[in-house]
Amino acid sequence: MKVYLAADHAGFKLKEEIKKYLQQQNYAVVDCGAFSIDPSDDYPNLIAKVGEAIENDPESFGIIFGKSGAGEEIVANKFKNVRAVLGFSKENVELSRQHNNANVLSLGAEFETFENAKKLVDVFLKTPFFGDQRHIRRIDEIKKIEDKNCA
Repeated sequence: MKVYLAADHAGFKLKEEIKKYLQQQNYAVVDCGAFSIDPSDDYPNLIAKVGEAIENDPESFGIIFGKSGAGEEIVANKFKNVRAVLGFSKENVELSRQHNNANVLSLGAEFETFENAKKLVDVFLKTPFFGDQRHIRRIDEIKKIEDKNCA
């Protein structure tokens, strides 16, 4: 399974820790940046790299990191085929996978320890999409909205 990662300076340390963890778990990790801590970097440009990757490779997953994770989630959701969720609990991450087939997890480094982030990442990557007709119908409705409103 391919997992794309990106972070700004505020999420950099947590991204690096999760990257090592995922590599140890034998995931195919693609680091889209940042590659060093630069307090003047702008998260939209970095997170967009993951959004573009998922847009073109919708069977893969993305994990994005920032101070709160909220702005990062907003950026990721600007791309077709991306269903990003701000992860804050096991239950919300699990439901986002089961019901929404979320493919990007956004984490706020200000609020997550490495240990808790690992748990959320595990839930995200290991929880299957239910695939019920009602959930498929709702995702199809999202795709229609994307097709209508996104260039």
